Amino acid sequence: MARRRSRGSILGAVLALALAPVSGCHSYHIEMTIENRTGGAIQLLEVDYPSASYGANSLAAGATLPYRIQVRGSGPLKVAYTASDGRQIQTEGPTLAEREGGSVEVVLLPGGKVEFNPQLTAQP
Repeated sequence: MARRRSRGSILGAVLALALAPVSGCHSYHIEMTIENRTGGAIQLLEVDYPSASYGANSLAAGATLPYRIQVRGSGPLKVAYTASDGRQIQTEGPTLAEREGGSVEVVLLPGGKVEFNPQLTAQP
């Protein structure tokens, strides 16, 4: 009898794990890409988004920094870095919201300009 109960428990656990992906739980991510097209290396790159931030100590000219984020709440995407000439660059991009998925390409350009290319869709 005890053996029959343990088989039922194991079967129940396996069934619960198998159904977890279709139960409606979903984790929303945005694939971020920071590309340095400034013509020189940058220092102290910081990317702020609602509820968190990430960055790098340096990013070489022509280099790309990929990163996956998960947004909690909503708010602007902000990028700050030190240019090769020592200038502090700070800029604000698109507003990101919880339950959005897709990608955002951030291109750092000469003269402190920043181009944002969001490809985002709200998820159900």
